[in-house]
Amino acid sequence: MGVDYYNILKVTRNATEDDLKKAYKRLAMKWHPDKNPVNKKEAEAKFKQISEAYDVLSDAQKRQIYDLYGEEGLMATEFGTPSYESSNSNSGFRYNPRDAEDIFAEFFGGSSGKRSGPYRNGSTYTEHRKTPGSVKAAAIESKLVCSLEELYKGARRKMRISRVVPDEFGKPKTVEEILKIDIKPGWKKGTKITFPEKGNQEPGVTPADLIFVVDEKPHVIFKRDGNDLVVNQKISLLEALTGQTFSVLTLDGRNLIIPVTDIIKPGHEVVVPKEGMPISKDPSKKGNLIIKFDVMFPSRLTAEQKSDLKRVLGGADN
Repeated sequence: MGVDYYNILKVTRNATEDDLKKAYKRLAMKWHPDKNPVNKKEAEAKFKQISEAYDVLSDAQKRQIYDLYGEEGLMATEFGTPSYESSNSNSGFRYNPRDAEDIFAEFFGGSSGKRSGPYRNGSTYTEHRKTPGSVKAAAIESKLVCSLEELYKGARRKMRISRVVPDEFGKPKTVEEILKIDIKPGWKKGTKITFPEKGNQEPGVTPADLIFVVDEKPHVIFKRDGNDLVVNQKISLLEALTGQTFSVLTLDGRNLIIPVTDIIKPGHEVVVPKEGMPISKDPSKKGNLIIKFDVMFPSRLTAEQKSDLKRVLGGADN
């Protein structure tokens, strides 16, 4: 089998992930070159062996190939010419040992995967947190489509996201997260909600901000104009001339009764104060409800109807 990685780490062949971590920590601290200035070359060789052993055994795919075919199997797959056949093997696997200091930094801290501090008192490594990347990934924007009712009353949305982040050993893993968004009454199309650094995380790069941009779903009755709500109301010519009482169902479920007694001419509007959209900076205040009338003229009149209209309206002032 060649090199015995289990023996190097002093663990059994059925060692768990925790067993491997404990063994690596203990031996890496003992044989780190900085702790062995007298026998530095020997320490460097052992430290490299320990790191390589951990790299292989902590990776399920590498460990499977090593258990079946030994170090030779790993070397064979490195050059794309596997010397074995197995239904479980992955011919696309390439074995490239990781840098020993990178592995060490993942356990004991460091900057950009390298050591950043000396040993003290000959026994303890001074821990340093990894510093954030100096480059930040571009922000990621997604639409947050809201109904007019949600923007009127307010609502809470839960958004499930998936993102790639490094695990404790620097390997990428996918995690799911639920983000809660409180939609405030009066928010407008284009309002942005930012979740800092909730994008994918890559080595040396600060994760991107995740931004949700409010979009407004069309409503069957109301149209929004800034803080105002607009309703188009069709009425007959008779109603336009004689008056009518209308009811409008508001976005929060109230029934507004609106009497119209004036003669309604083309382009006429009725403004109902404080029945529009809440103003986001002060939701106790609201815009106006604007009712625009569309007068429906009859498509035809009988001779008798025309005569009656002439008689009734003939003497009316223009």
